[in-house]
Amino acid sequence: MIRRLKRLSTIAVIGMIFILLGGALVTKTDSGAGCGKSWPLCNGEFMPTNITPELIIELSHRLVSSIIGIVVLALSILAWRHIGHIREAKFLSFLSLFFLILQGLIGAAAVMWGQSDFILALHFGISLISFASVFLLMLLIFEIDKKFDTSSLYIQKKHRVEIYALTLYTLAVVYTGALVRHANANLVCADWPFCSNDAPFNLLSYNLGQWIQMGHRFAAGILFIWTLIFFVKVVKHYRHNPVMLWGWGIAFGLIVLQVFFGAMIIFTMLNLGIALMHALVISCYFALLSYFVMLSTRHAAMDQPMSNDQGQPQNKVE
Repeated sequence: MIRRLKRLSTIAVIGMIFILLGGALVTKTDSGAGCGKSWPLCNGEFMPTNITPELIIELSHRLVSSIIGIVVLALSILAWRHIGHIREAKFLSFLSLFFLILQGLIGAAAVMWGQSDFILALHFGISLISFASVFLLMLLIFEIDKKFDTSSLYIQKKHRVEIYALTLYTLAVVYTGALVRHANANLVCADWPFCSNDAPFNLLSYNLGQWIQMGHRFAAGILFIWTLIFFVKVVKHYRHNPVMLWGWGIAFGLIVLQVFFGAMIIFTMLNLGIALMHALVISCYFALLSYFVMLSTRHAAMDQPMSNDQGQPQNKVE
């Protein structure tokens, strides 16, 4: 059964990536109204007759979401039944299904009744949580036969708190990025990193779109610096622990890529492939942060002083 769960969870994670990219594609091509105001049918028809590119994109996204929804449902039920004794299994099974359904309902509401830009921007953040939940459930299944052995890892309390804060802040940054797209503020600033490199501090001349764009850039810049600083801390305190060292090395690499693709969106005038990579990279970054959140919660009752740089607890000396 564990082997089946591994296969099913891997399929679910790959499928969730397609859902994320499909949702980003729908948004970035303005295909949300490709099926009119009809849901789950397309223009009120089971087999649409008036085929347009927007209809194909929107309908394909719905079909993929439906199929993967069934896969995630099966994964959640089987994981609950067969590995429910593991600490996080039932919680992640519930989250995986709950946020996938919530994601679909918000998408349906946006199609049928429309939403403000500020509400629509929540959709991508919910998609990230849904993806991260399925991703963590997959890692939990692979941990069973020690494919990922973290038994020797201890994360200090101050670093656990910082991981929690960084993860929550990432969701806020993701929200500002989604707001940029829904407010059509992608290209309101012609330059990078400032809105106008010739007059970088002429803030009073900004319109709402430029404030949204520059607010996202500022927030993303803080996220980049924060990730770099935390990676330096990891090198200092956990340099002999491969899970922390490699994990945060990859996280820093991902945030570098995220900044790069964000700049390239401006330089390439919103190239679709670049924009999709921008969405994919932040999804992987958030999923990795979520993994360290899960590891951190395991050590919440292990607040003991450290004796070395290996990230292992040492009993207090009386």
